[in-house]
Amino acid sequence: MTTFYDALETRSADQRASDQAKALKVQLQRVQSAPGFEAHLAGADIGQVSEIADLVKLPVLRKADLAQAQTTRPPFGGFTVKPARHFHHVFQSPGPIYEPGSIDPDWWRMGRFLHAAGVGPGDIVHNCFGYHLTPAGMIFESGARAVGAAVLPAGTGQTELQVTAARDVGCTAYAGTPDYLKVILDKADEMGVSLNFSSAVVGGGALFPSLRQEYADRGISCLQCYATADLGNIAYESPAMEGMIIDEHVIVEIVTPGTGTPVTEGEVGEVVVTSLNPDYPLIRFATGDLSAIMPGQSPCGRTNMRIKGWMGRADQTTKIKGMFVRPEQVAALVDKHAEIVKARVIATRQGEMDAMTVQIESSGGDDAAYVKSVVEVLKLKGAIEVVAPGTLPKDGLVIEDQRVYE
Repeated sequence: MTTFYDALETRSADQRASDQAKALKVQLQRVQSAPGFEAHLAGADIGQVSEIADLVKLPVLRKADLAQAQTTRPPFGGFTVKPARHFHHVFQSPGPIYEPGSIDPDWWRMGRFLHAAGVGPGDIVHNCFGYHLTPAGMIFESGARAVGAAVLPAGTGQTELQVTAARDVGCTAYAGTPDYLKVILDKADEMGVSLNFSSAVVGGGALFPSLRQEYADRGISCLQCYATADLGNIAYESPAMEGMIIDEHVIVEIVTPGTGTPVTEGEVGEVVVTSLNPDYPLIRFATGDLSAIMPGQSPCGRTNMRIKGWMGRADQTTKIKGMFVRPEQVAALVDKHAEIVKARVIATRQGEMDAMTVQIESSGGDDAAYVKSVVEVLKLKGAIEVVAPGTLPKDGLVIEDQRVYE
């Protein structure tokens, strides 16, 4: 029998629309005290927005807009309703982009997902999301606290120690990127260690069906969520595993990429999210991710709208090993070395793991210096291929995703 996180999950469509319209009005009043929104919404008539469908009358806020605003109004671009010193955490994601964080209960709304995945009191979550600068580790830790689970703040790396700790502590649930769990399990096999994971809550990368099945064969139920550092949880899987259910405290639109115009149901478009978080009220924030609305509701009994999950990027920004790589980072890599003509990042799969190759057009240079620069600029390790000038395709791509999502 399905147990729900709260009564919000089973509201009628009419009740949810009414509740969210009221919350949206409050949120739009709130953002008028945020100087970033005052500039962004200049010329828009907020008073015309009385229901969810009216959001189309407001401009879309893009990450590039946020980054630009943060250069003039650090650290949050004037998009929060209180100063940085009144938050509990300040995070930095690649870009750099700064995000606020709070230890207020379930501030990122991750508890709803963990509850749906069966994580709760009595569980110990082996949290392999990063705790250094970026917020993912704290996002999942906050969710674990919300459902009454304990946390081992494992982070990434030192896999043998990860295995030993998971065994000694008796961790029952894994949180992290989809493929890093396999690294831990394979290392445990190599060490002859038996682990007690029965569930996995993952995000930050694609969960390929073959990998989910491998975990199932090991007795581990693996579900995924769709979350960002800016917005927290946006959508999540339930055990029904039919699409991803929208969180109850965000409003999601699917629009034609590069515009704010909603597409028809079932059509692929860019995910645009309005957050009802009172501290960080992002309005029509464009994620750059592609998805589509699914008709009907989940067989699990949750009644909110569903999306098909992550279906690619509206721009060339690509998530590799759980980290976004952006075109402007590739440009920065080229600018770092005078002899580099151009560069191209290629994302592939090696077995069940993400892999990155950086192709560099250069007539010379130091390979070791290129390796160092890739780590410094892209924040990831990858293979380096130096090719002669004029070799790379002239197709406008600086990031090419060759992974197959089936």
